[in-house]
Amino acid sequence: MKKILPALAFMLLLVIPATILHAGAQTGQTYAITGAGSTLVFPLMDTWRVQYNSLHSNIHLNYQSIGSGAGIKLLEQKTVDFAASDAPLQPSDQQKAPGVLTLPESIGGITISYNLPGIDKGLKLTGPVIAQIFMGDITMWNDPAIASLNSGINLPAQKIEIAHRADGSGTTYAFTDYLSKVYPQWKTDVGQGKTVPWPVGTGAQGNAGVANIVKTTPYACGYVELAYAYQNNMTYAFVQNADGNAFVEPTIDSIAADAASANLPAADGDWSQVSIVNQPGSNSYPISTLTYVMIYKDLSQVNGETQDKSQEVINFLSWIIHDGQKFASPLLYVPLPDSIVKADEQGIAQIQFGGSTIPEFGPVAALVLAIAIVSIIAVSAKTGLKFAPKL
Repeated sequence: MKKILPALAFMLLLVIPATILHAGAQTGQTYAITGAGSTLVFPLMDTWRVQYNSLHSNIHLNYQSIGSGAGIKLLEQKTVDFAASDAPLQPSDQQKAPGVLTLPESIGGITISYNLPGIDKGLKLTGPVIAQIFMGDITMWNDPAIASLNSGINLPAQKIEIAHRADGSGTTYAFTDYLSKVYPQWKTDVGQGKTVPWPVGTGAQGNAGVANIVKTTPYACGYVELAYAYQNNMTYAFVQNADGNAFVEPTIDSIAADAASANLPAADGDWSQVSIVNQPGSNSYPISTLTYVMIYKDLSQVNGETQDKSQEVINFLSWIIHDGQKFASPLLYVPLPDSIVKADEQGIAQIQFGGSTIPEFGPVAALVLAIAIVSIIAVSAKTGLKFAPKL
């Protein structure tokens, strides 16, 4: 029995870290994790907020769906735990926010949604035609360039009412990336970015704002993330693939096909040139984007951050790239492939607080561990058994 007691104590010492890795969620200490940015990912992010809180009632996610550009600005100001963006950081962003890790969190598709009374989804459009519509060069729905792609459809002799984003937007970044690749004149005259000088149309805030204009305005057309188009029961186009041999509907499978060949840098690498639009493949929907979490490698830079809270942020990020991915498909987002999950794991492992790796368990675990060590020493002294664990 005298020999068994220290052995049991030592076993306790070994199992403590594993059993209370996430003990912070049970201590009663409340933490508010703050994030801001992408409206594209908001339906999924809001679901993550609810589901994670149901598992960890003391962890509250406060996510502001204000657009990728505004989210990155708050990241630069160090006032949020993380930003979410559908546009990777550009060199100018990296200068303002050095030491940021980029972690893909999901993959979304961007639809060309329209409001044509009596015409269902499936209007066929090519990249150049889409570009000319948003440039204002094609102004009527019955324009020969559209009609030639859609024989048998009675297109109305009505003006196309364009809706676009007014805020700094990762959705705009990905959409204009696509237009720049498929129509050189777009790249020359308008360009790519989170904001661009739109030649025509009405601006709105967020994906929800553009979706609202299209849904409530007869003969309108806009670019809307697939989840918003689906939730609002909107009609949308089938877009010609990069191979030029099919018009592809935006679905989870066709968006996943577009992302399949992505070659991505490390979390702390340069993401400024990353793009997954217009990838080859007969079933590849060409207008899709990765959406990212961006977080400082050293979280002690963030205003009001603590080491304990940093661990909860890490726990949340780890959850969304693993268990949280099961909520992606029902909302029409593409779950992360294993290769991206592994890259994200490596990125999350780099997160520090004050230059030191954040420990895997917090103060409660440390207290229990200390008690276990004292117990081992006390039992050893009482029994005369020499036992000096190396820690």
